[in-house]
Amino acid sequence: MKIQALKTFILHVPVSKSVIGDSTHSITHWGMPGVMIETDNGLVGYGYSGTHADIVTDRMITTLIADVFGPMLIGQDPTAVRHLHHLMSKSSTNIWIGRGGLPQMALSAIDIALWDLKAKAAGQPLWQLMGGSAGARVDAYNTDCGWLVRPEDELVDDCRKMIFEEGFNAIKMKIGKPDPKEDFRRIEAVRKAIGPEPRLMVDANGKWTINIARQYGPRLADYDVTWFEEPLWHEDVAGHRQLAGMMNTPIALGELLYNLDSFKEFVLAGAVDYLQPDATRCGGLTAVWEIADLGHAFHLPVTPHHGDMMQAQLHLVMAHPACSLLEYIPWTLGCFAEPVAGVDGGYRIPEAPGAGTTLTAEALDRFAVR
Repeated sequence: MKIQALKTFILHVPVSKSVIGDSTHSITHWGMPGVMIETDNGLVGYGYSGTHADIVTDRMITTLIADVFGPMLIGQDPTAVRHLHHLMSKSSTNIWIGRGGLPQMALSAIDIALWDLKAKAAGQPLWQLMGGSAGARVDAYNTDCGWLVRPEDELVDDCRKMIFEEGFNAIKMKIGKPDPKEDFRRIEAVRKAIGPEPRLMVDANGKWTINIARQYGPRLADYDVTWFEEPLWHEDVAGHRQLAGMMNTPIALGELLYNLDSFKEFVLAGAVDYLQPDATRCGGLTAVWEIADLGHAFHLPVTPHHGDMMQAQLHLVMAHPACSLLEYIPWTLGCFAEPVAGVDGGYRIPEAPGAGTTLTAEALDRFAVR
């Protein structure tokens, strides 16, 4: 089996509400710039990145896929995924302009598509090909109920609904209001609404300074917060290390780290407790597996960020011993031939061969940016 062609696409899919927002972003659509890798035996692998639906940057990603990485892949065996990942990541072009940002996101989309192809060629769901068990339990935590732009009463109602009507056992809410006291009023209201048992995470999306975090971070322990996600600027290793020594609430981060070495810096500094790589940004499933190995070596749990909307990363989480929890956001579920499904506060086991990333013809037509 050889790679015959790469065809790129860009989808912009509406979010579940008319607009969602956290401390730093406000969006109406989720961007999916990606690629279909076609082979000489008729199999097609699907992969994509996850963006805030900016057409300029999405086109830059698909251009990199087609014009920079594409020529390296034509005629190659798509099942040699790790070899091809090394070929692309160590290419002279990527060394000069890549190692983060758009080139890494382009590589990520290709890597996901290659894993999808490899599993389809084997006739297995990817979790099985990766050595996972059909008895694996993956818990879900819902973030779509916790957006910062929601008024407090709507936030509380949505969080309560996720726990008592939708069956989730964990939720995440965004913080980062101009006055942190308002954040804590909202945290207190949500914890009171959902009760003491469900897990509650909070996420500042890098908004707080170290001074604000020093003053307010320790108070999170009063509400039994499972983790404090991205409290400070994303690459501030020293600040996160300092904060980790000031509060008992664990720190989670990683959705905006683009390579293994960045994660290693945080781990070695004792500045992180939960690793959150995103396969659509850090180099694909190949890279997430390596980051999960790092977490496993240091006894740190790995909980991937939602950029692929759970489809491919669910397979990896089922298979890797450092993983047991995955973020849930349902915006793109209608786009896939086999969308992920929740059950009893967790995820149903995928059954179809591949990585779960096969897009329907309707989605490719309906949400395409031409």
